[in-house]
Amino acid sequence: MLISPQRAQLDGHLFPADAGAPPVEWWVSDTLIPYPDAIAIMESRVAAIAAGSAAEAVWLLEHPPLYTSGTSARPEDLVDARFPVFETGRGGQFTYHGPGQRVAYVMLDLKRRQQDLRRYVSALEAWLIGTLSAFNVTGERREDRVGVWVPHAGGEDKIAAIGIRVRQWVTFHGISLNVDPDLGHFGGIVPCGVRGHGVTSLTALGHPVSMPEVDSVLRVAFEAVFGATVPGHAPA
Repeated sequence: MLISPQRAQLDGHLFPADAGAPPVEWWVSDTLIPYPDAIAIMESRVAAIAAGSAAEAVWLLEHPPLYTSGTSARPEDLVDARFPVFETGRGGQFTYHGPGQRVAYVMLDLKRRQQDLRRYVSALEAWLIGTLSAFNVTGERREDRVGVWVPHAGGEDKIAAIGIRVRQWVTFHGISLNVDPDLGHFGGIVPCGVRGHGVTSLTALGHPVSMPEVDSVLRVAFEAVFGATVPGHAPA
């Protein structure tokens, strides 16, 4: 059963645009998008947002199996390069993307919001925690590591990752939420450089949901934190 994201959990993590700013365009792609294509499209949109010629946007998609290397990635954390590895300008370390994982590229103009990266990351975490709460999953943030974690009797597992980049105060890259990926694919890396903890997904936690269900909840939870959205046309 779905429940509404808890407003109480969002206090102190709201990140709305200035009054009068246009709604955020909401794009959803239904096919696997090659990573280089996604980066090129995102770079183009970020430049247009910075120039004031395009609205903010969020792009939901899936990638073919791949690893990305962030600006803090350590070579020893690439354990088995079984999939293509892409260097990327986002913060963080090694991350896996693949089918069954919902990636959201978030292109927001912080000049219209708050020029505060720490608060922005907290808002992304609040968005993910609100999304998980709608599926009766308790996600938690950690002060010493970015992302969203699910505690269990033996420790805790990561269910969502965050990696951002900012250019001219416009954000890009964003978040990834494990819906039903092949969790074995994470074995080729030390995810986000964090040892001693595992990864999990909604399906692994006993919540088998469809990607459209997740997308719907992501949108509601996003609007609770960041403000209104309007449907947009996903890039081909």
